[in-house]
Amino acid sequence: MREKFRFEQTISRVEYKESILHSFHRSNAIESSFRVYKDGKVGIHYQVGEMSDEEGYALAVENLKERPRPYPFELETGKRSRDKTEREVTDKELMDIAKECMNYLCDKYPRFRYSARFEQEKSVHMRTNEKGMEYANTDCAISISVGYKHMDSKDILDGSFNFSLRDFDIDVFTKMADNYLANYEKAVELPEEVIIDTQYYGLLGALDSHLNGENIALKTSLLTDKIGKQVFSEEFTLLHDVSDEECWFNCFWDGDGCVIERDKQVFIDKGVVLSGYADKKSAKKYNIPHTKNAYRTFSDIPGAGGLNLRIARSNKTVKELLDGRYCVIPVICGGGGFEDNGDYTMPVQSAFLSDGEKILGKLPPFTIVSSMFDMFGKDFIGVGADNPIYNDKQILFRVRKSDIL
Repeated sequence: MREKFRFEQTISRVEYKESILHSFHRSNAIESSFRVYKDGKVGIHYQVGEMSDEEGYALAVENLKERPRPYPFELETGKRSRDKTEREVTDKELMDIAKECMNYLCDKYPRFRYSARFEQEKSVHMRTNEKGMEYANTDCAISISVGYKHMDSKDILDGSFNFSLRDFDIDVFTKMADNYLANYEKAVELPEEVIIDTQYYGLLGALDSHLNGENIALKTSLLTDKIGKQVFSEEFTLLHDVSDEECWFNCFWDGDGCVIERDKQVFIDKGVVLSGYADKKSAKKYNIPHTKNAYRTFSDIPGAGGLNLRIARSNKTVKELLDGRYCVIPVICGGGGFEDNGDYTMPVQSAFLSDGEKILGKLPPFTIVSSMFDMFGKDFIGVGADNPIYNDKQILFRVRKSDIL
């Protein structure tokens, strides 16, 4: 039985340094994985660049003889194609977009120097096999990242903002630039109750690890004895979601070729931990439920992972969740993270104060102190129904503060 993965990617990138056009770059990539399965084993040939199926499968057969990998599972089947493209711009249009954005920054906020990247990526993932599978996933988006440095600052970088859009809108860019830069020079004090407002993706790594079914089975997870129990806030629901409109370049199938119902799988429901996640291999090895969560790899067999974790949104806006309070927007933070016991410490070198819609001024440095169980438990406030600061989802949670950096 034969199977083939194929990945095609085109990237166009415009870069500015010190507010001056620095470079334009365009790249194309093609990768393929040819696989031949026999008697519970698979031979894999990974190829960068074009190669005929005849040659690719012949090399996979050789690897099946010389370097077989165990994979005693049935191949999946199904036919589905998804294209999330809304607009694809030409290289000239991307250059024009970059120029318009930079002109706005330099004209309205001349006391800053900017480094910026304007990048359009288009990618196509495909998976086919002799059992009848025909899967394809296409996406295209423009991602913008702007770093800024104030003329009076001695730091290399004073902050940054970034976002992605499938259909670029200059109004989104100017609104975000105004929010980040208009009150930058205004100093404000840290409130007594510190509520963090941030994008949550970087905070979910600990939960990803502790929800790994293998870690739960081996009792190395902090959630090992908590399946079926109320562990987090009743307002907290966590799911793997590859249907989300803010899910960029994710396939609807996993590394084993499995597709979950409605492209969503809930792991924590209203604070109750339902289960860990597992691919075919770990489900069989540890006799745990197969949740169809395997990472994709072109050069080897899959393993447990590949999650696109999302926290279910509240039906309230960020400002409504704050209910008259202020929140803190971390801009530059680093040097901390989660400990093995779930404790969380993060020095924040630069941050803003916000009312949930507008940035009001710049805060002094401080350190966040919390834990995985607190920030998603008693201190969890919610994920707003709108995207006022980041043009993306925003999580709100209370933290303890420390002056130590």
